Amino acid sequence: MRKCASYIIFTLLLAAIACACSDDIDIMQDYEFSVSHLPVPKKLQVNEVAEIRCTLHRQGEYDNTRYYLRYFQYDGSGLLWMNDDEPFLPNDAYEITDISFRLYFRSMSEDAHNVEVVFFDSFGREFPLIFTFNNETTEEEVETETSGI
Repeated sequence: MRKCASYIIFTLLLAAIACACSDDIDIMQDYEFSVSHLPVPKKLQVNEVAEIRCTLHRQGEYDNTRYYLRYFQYDGSGLLWMNDDEPFLPNDAYEITDISFRLYFRSMSEDAHNVEVVFFDSFGREFPLIFTFNNETTEEEVETETSGI
């Protein structure tokens, strides 16, 4: 009886080890993510700065995942930066180290600005945001500019 119990325990242990050594183990590293932001002004005067408060939302968390951003400005002229850093260069990648962060955009022209900020992770997933800023010109300024012609 004792020999039979030992045999059963040994068989169960062997079966448990065999199941634990399966090649079907799936460790998830690549998670969906998004970036939300608080409302931003739609109109900016030349040299005015818009603050864009952003939050990174992850579907899951893998310690080795890194997040970055790059931006493209299709219309207008302006500068984009984060914190007290130097302004970003278009199409260069910059690492995001915090879940909540602030971007700043300074209008450098009277043109409308179309800025696309693309967030991406170390696995190649992307999340784009597009910001549009128009020049804020008052009617009084327009009359002054046109009367000087």
